[in-house]
Formats: sequence, C-alpha cells, structure tokens
Amino acid sequence: MKILVTGGAGYIGSHTCVELLNAGYEVVVVDNLMNSKQEALDRVKQITGKDLLFYNVDLLDKKALSKVFLEHDISAVIHFAGLKAVGESVSLPLKYYHNNITGTLNLCEVMEEFGVDRMVFSSSATVYGHQDCVPFHEELSLQATNPYGRTKLMIEEILQDVYVSNNNWSIALLRYFNPVGAHLSGLIGEDPNGIPNNLFPYITQVAVGKLEKLSVFGGDYSTHDGTGVRDYIHVVDLANGHLKALEHVLNKTGVNAYNLGTGKGYSVLDMINSFEKTTGKTIPYQITERRPGDIAISYADPSKAKKELGWEALKGIDEICRDSWRWQSQNPNGYDTKLERQVTK
Repeated sequence: MKILVTGGAGYIGSHTCVELLNAGYEVVVVDNLMNSKQEALDRVKQITGKDLLFYNVDLLDKKALSKVFLEHDISAVIHFAGLKAVGESVSLPLKYYHNNITGTLNLCEVMEEFGVDRMVFSSSATVYGHQDCVPFHEELSLQATNPYGRTKLMIEEILQDVYVSNNNWSIALLRYFNPVGAHLSGLIGEDPNGIPNNLFPYITQVAVGKLEKLSVFGGDYSTHDGTGVRDYIHVVDLANGHLKALEHVLNKTGVNAYNLGTGKGYSVLDMINSFEKTTGKTIPYQITERRPGDIAISYADPSKAKKELGWEALKGIDEICRDSWRWQSQNPNGYDTKLERQVTK
C-alpha cells in the first residue's frame, strides 16, 4: 500500500516516514525542500534499511503533483507540507495564506481527480487560540490568534466541507502540540533554517555552542514562573500517532479531530532545567519580549485519541532531552555535512 507524504523530508515528516516504512507501507514523498533537506530522507533509508521515492515538488505546482499521482497508485495521503513559523506568519500573512491554503486546495483537487479520499492532516493546537480552560479538548470553540493558526483552521474547515460534498472521504485532523526530541539513532532530528523558531532546537544549539544564549520570549505570563507553558510531545510518539490515524481513515469515513499531546504542561524554564539536569550542559538565557500571537498556557486533553485511535504518548521529558541532545551533539550543523567537514579540517 502506497502512502503519499507531503512535506515528508521535514522534521515530523521524516520521523513519520521511518514509522511508515517499519510498519510495511510503501512511501512516496513530495517536498519542495524549502524548510527541509533531502539528506533527512537518505537517513530515513539508513535507519529502516528500506527505500522510498522522493519528488522535489511544490504543492503550488498542480501539474507536477498530478504527475506523481499518475505514476503511483496512492492509497492515502499524510499532509504535512506548509509554512509553520508563528512569528513569520504575523509578518508575512499573505505568503502563509497563499502557500498553506492554495497548496492544500491543489492537493485535494488532485486527490479527487485520482479517486484518493483518505487523508491525515497535520493541523495544530494553535487552532484553539486563547482559552479560559486547560487542558484543551476537541469540542472547544476554535479561535486561532495568528495567521499560521488561521491557515490550519481554514484548512480544517475546507476539509469538513469536502467531506460534506462527498461522504466517501475519510479525514483525520491531528492537532498536535509542541513536537520535540529526535530519533533514538541520532540520525534524524529538527534542523531549522537560520535562528530556530522553536524552543528545543534553540536550547540544543546553545548547548552545542552554535548560539550564544537562549532567548525566552516573555517572562510575565500568568504561569508558575512567568514563562509560557506548553505540552511537549516526543516526535516519535507523534509519528506513531499518524500511523494510528492512518489505520483509522483507511477503515472508516468521516472527519474527526484528535489532539496529539501528553496532557501535561511544562514551562520554558522547566524545560531548560530538565535539559541541564539530563545532559549536564548549562544553558544561558535571557528573558525578552513576548512574541506576537503567543499564548500563556497550552496543553492537551489527549483522551479522544486514546479512546478512538488507541494512541497515547509514551516518552517523557528525560527521553526528549536525551534524544534532542544526541541528535544535536552528533550533528552540530544539522544535515549540512559539507559544513561539518569544513569545520573539522
């Protein structure tokens, strides 16, 4: 059975490809490599000992995407591809709306053309926006607070409408919280372009000496230590959540949203302290202004995913810290092996 993975060379996509291949699926990846590296897919093959097919295709190029479907009998799609930085989305909203929404519309149109009606969509906890209660559950009203989150919310609504128009569709909307960690092998992990937008690659790049100190965005939130509280989920747990969702959509119809999180919230300072304790590395940091669009507290109620998908997060904070540090210490410059060779000469 062939599964198309859009954005499969990215952080979450590459880890999901590992789990798909290990589970016996054939994998076809389309990725424009804007925020990812093809080296990640080479390492996926190294980890699994199995091959996958890769196409350097942008979802905005509908003709090139159609060619992939024409050449392969695709059974289902796991859709990761999209721009994902909250802060950048505030600065460049039109870019985010065009890329994320138009790309998904193209994908859905091509899927319909080729009779493919099974999708797992990479959504986000940002669709919940500001809420008066935590943990967040799937029945809460949705109110994204930034353009990135609004693209995810709009796509969720588009996919709901697609199902209403054709009840043969089966779609899982996976609202995940804060993916962190790396594969146990240390071969694949998070490798952001430029200065990281997310906490953990920032921490690990400070630890490895690539960055001088960590910027903590906001120290005056209504939390136990003033820093933002988030639900940090290990990327391998997250990848396995996609497999469970895939099994679900292959066997049923309808549209369902699922939180993928641990159900526990940790502050930024909690995570810094845990990383220092686990690795023995000191992380200098400074408190800076809040980022536009960020909220104080966000963590999941993952009970629906456990009940309906048979999935739950199994890895804790210590594993997250160890695996993140293993990846970064073994790959100080991420997937840029040419830079690594130059540095070591």
